[in-house]
Amino acid sequence: MKKTIAWFLLLAVTTTALAQNDVPQTVQTADGQTLRLVWNDEFSGTGLPNPEKWGYEHGFVRNWEKQFYTRERLENVFQKEGKLVIQSLKENYEENGQKAEITSASVTTEGKAAWTYGRIEVCAKLPTGRGAWPAIWMLGTNIRQIGWPRCGEIDIMEYVGFNPTQIHATVHASNHGKHTSKGFWTRLPGVENRFAVYAVEWSEDKMDFFVDDQCYFTFKKTDLEIDPWPFDKPHYLILNTAVGGSWGGQKGIDDAAFPMTYEIDYVRVYQK
Repeated sequence: MKKTIAWFLLLAVTTTALAQNDVPQTVQTADGQTLRLVWNDEFSGTGLPNPEKWGYEHGFVRNWEKQFYTRERLENVFQKEGKLVIQSLKENYEENGQKAEITSASVTTEGKAAWTYGRIEVCAKLPTGRGAWPAIWMLGTNIRQIGWPRCGEIDIMEYVGFNPTQIHATVHASNHGKHTSKGFWTRLPGVENRFAVYAVEWSEDKMDFFVDDQCYFTFKKTDLEIDPWPFDKPHYLILNTAVGGSWGGQKGIDDAAFPMTYEIDYVRVYQK
């Protein structure tokens, strides 16, 4: 029995090591810079995501969304076959007196990892259906001190289920206390049925947004009047599926879309 357990442990460690060795250790940016891998998660484990890398948003958080974000609940977030799965469910749920008809998950590196500049890339397959609002995005680590949007927000990818085949990238900030933003969208046929790589290459002067290595939006520091400038400070990463809300719910929620399944193959961060 001890030999069997030792064999399985060795196999698990070896498999993880092989998966890690397959990860590119450097990348070339569109500007020709060489960046090296500084942080990643290949989701090669089982059960909940690695607590050393990921925490959770919890409860009803923002934007009049209908989902209740649960914390450390396997029904809503788990690793399986080398993927992180965020699952949004239609169910009767109650926690500490709060009741919800939809549950989901939002995992975040807040308090665990944050970055200023570099290439942040996420390979993912999106949930579909009217009401779905998955995202890959970043917030300034000082949000709890100065609030949103002064902290800055970088939306690497957003998708709303009522507008299929479109993905969006947006930058949010503040100019003397007033919200300001700029974004763009591109059409990606079949995005609902396959994995794609969503990325931002972020430098002092601009951000380039990519899908599958195609740059479809560039935000330059000179594009908007922003004061104070928040994009020279650390930002943390969020992966979530919202349901309904101010944007995702503009055309209602299709009950037939549940369970909504958001699969993330990997997250990789490269810097100088």
